[in-house]
Amino acid sequence: MMSIADSKEAAAGRGLELARVLLVESDVASRLTLQTLLRAGGYTVDVAASAAEAIGKLDESAYELVLTDSHMESPGAGRRMLDYARGKDYKPATAMIRKHRDGNAREDRKKSSSRMLVEAEDVTTFLSQVAELISLRATRRSERTLRMSAANN
Repeated sequence: MMSIADSKEAAAGRGLELARVLLVESDVASRLTLQTLLRAGGYTVDVAASAAEAIGKLDESAYELVLTDSHMESPGAGRRMLDYARGKDYKPATAMIRKHRDGNAREDRKKSSSRMLVEAEDVTTFLSQVAELISLRATRRSERTLRMSAANN
């Protein structure tokens, strides 16, 4: 019978990774905290401190999820960066991170045209929302592949 330690070691040996996440956060303390949470949750995490740095990373690598701070270096920079990410061929899931200091979540949700707000105040909820976004992306990719296969047959 395999022990828990043995199974963790075996998973580490296989390079088990849940998903690759790009975290774009201008605040150093928040960036390090969120990066640590995501890594502890099993995700591979790349970080960027600005929209320009994030765009460079989006051009270099493919991500399953792009999370960005709602308060970047200029008004609208986070949303423009997410629009850029959505235009990539690999179609990552995207979301804005809402932290406690950002104000009223209900007002933010009313203003948001799509369900893309992730709250970082509760660790369990945060990691659940991240997993849900990545799962939804995988489902959409599978459906798109099936539709394309059916259309070609």
